[in-house]
Amino acid sequence: MAHDDRVTLPSFPTLASLPAADHHTLVAAPVAAALAEWSGASEVAVVDIDPDLADTAAMSQAYDIPMTASGNCVVVAGSRGGDERIAACVVRADTRADVNTLVRKMLDVRKASFLPMDRAVEETGMEHGGITPVGLPSAWRLLVHEALLDEPVVVLGSGVRRSKLLVPGRLLADLPGAEVVVGLGR
Repeated sequence: MAHDDRVTLPSFPTLASLPAADHHTLVAAPVAAALAEWSGASEVAVVDIDPDLADTAAMSQAYDIPMTASGNCVVVAGSRGGDERIAACVVRADTRADVNTLVRKMLDVRKASFLPMDRAVEETGMEHGGITPVGLPSAWRLLVHEALLDEPVVVLGSGVRRSKLLVPGRLLADLPGAEVVVGLGR
């Protein structure tokens, strides 16, 4: 996919934005595959970061990124009648996903809990600390905190710890299977 020079890439002054669709080596394989198929990919940037600063708080401080401009992706699971139900929840980094009430009800399960990290890493093909809503397994639900849609630029994982995606907030609603949820982050 060629980059359209008429599109202005999302950016922050402390990070060097590159067109994500043209730099597949900077993201995990499932993320690269999803970008190749997603119509919004031409507006997504990828930025190199120090992998030791991949955790949101450390990255925000080191690169002077507001926590409100970062999205954390957590994976939640529950079961009902032997049927496992999994959802990835993307919430603004200054909040926490309302797992015990809202997500549990949306999944229609008695108890919802975080998917064990080793399993999340294996099933997504992404690294711990880099899981992102771009390129998740298609069987998973994708719940997006409505507050992120108002952000001009949202910093997300890229599937690997050495980079981040910069996405216009409004595009999160256009990710395949995305469900925008009011009050997802508390």
